[in-house]
Amino acid sequence: MSSQERPDPFIVELDEAGPETPATAPPVPDPDDAPGGAAMQAAASFAAARPGSALGRWFLRALLGFVGFWITLAAWDFVAGLFARNVWLGRAGLVLLAAVIVGAVLLALRELRALRRLARVDRMHQAAATARATADLPAARALLRQLDGFYRGRDALAPGRAALAAEAAEILDADALLDAAERRLLVPLDALARREVEGAARQVAAVTALVPLALADVAAALIANLRMIRRLAEIYGGRSGALGGWRLTRAVMTHLVATGAIAAGEDMIEPLVGGGLLARLSRRFGEGVVNGALTARVGVAAMEVCRPLPFGAGRRPSTSRLVKRALTGLFDRDGRPKAPAP
Repeated sequence: MSSQERPDPFIVELDEAGPETPATAPPVPDPDDAPGGAAMQAAASFAAARPGSALGRWFLRALLGFVGFWITLAAWDFVAGLFARNVWLGRAGLVLLAAVIVGAVLLALRELRALRRLARVDRMHQAAATARATADLPAARALLRQLDGFYRGRDALAPGRAALAAEAAEILDADALLDAAERRLLVPLDALARREVEGAARQVAAVTALVPLALADVAAALIANLRMIRRLAEIYGGRSGALGGWRLTRAVMTHLVATGAIAAGEDMIEPLVGGGLLARLSRRFGEGVVNGALTARVGVAAMEVCRPLPFGAGRRPSTSRLVKRALTGLFDRDGRPKAPAP
């Protein structure tokens, strides 16, 4: 090829900033600066703490027994001293002591009833899973009778119980019978439970974002989750007391920690804030969003534990949808908390 036929040189114009060099490249984001839901993870670890050793439990029971025995003797000596001073003072002290004993017995009976009711819910849950897995129609019908008795005192579910009783005689399939029971009895309760979970997630997110005090977010997350789990048990009929509520909370949190579901990730809240918006939020507001999302995840797990029937196909609430409904409107589009209405 002759020199006259050569093409003109091709010139590429570079930007004024020049090529990017290691000195001019943006810094690599520190993973430790990303919101990780530290408050919810700390609260979950506290609630899911493993029980102590057998020796520690034995010592605790012995200590409680000794303290109870000492308090009983002190109360009796106090009442005896009142009788020695004045017979009417002694009678008044004896009446008050009897009232305290009666109250303690009633509280113990209420806690025992709550524990038995939670155990009843757990047995029905397991029986429903077995009946669905084995397609056992007689077992499903027996479970239906248990559910009818369990919700007999709920006036709001009376129409659903009546409609289910009319449908049950014509259903000859275990899966269809359990689906009908879930649709008539539990779907209305699921709506109440979802609103409770959304409220708890919104509260945890707001407190984390707006309260700068150390450990305040951990305390708020723990209290909100304990109250949420207790309310969910009451919605589904568990009526958990103090001991039953703590036992239920431990079961939920232990399951979440064991399965790794309490680990935070930006993919969990991406449907709400988008892939890059979290990076534009301040760390505090990002923590609020993640803690709220983790609270919603705990709420879904608590719904699964508290329900007398396992979730049927397509009925399990979506965590991302709960988070979106709970936190949409809590923050402005630029990542700042929304100002309260006057």
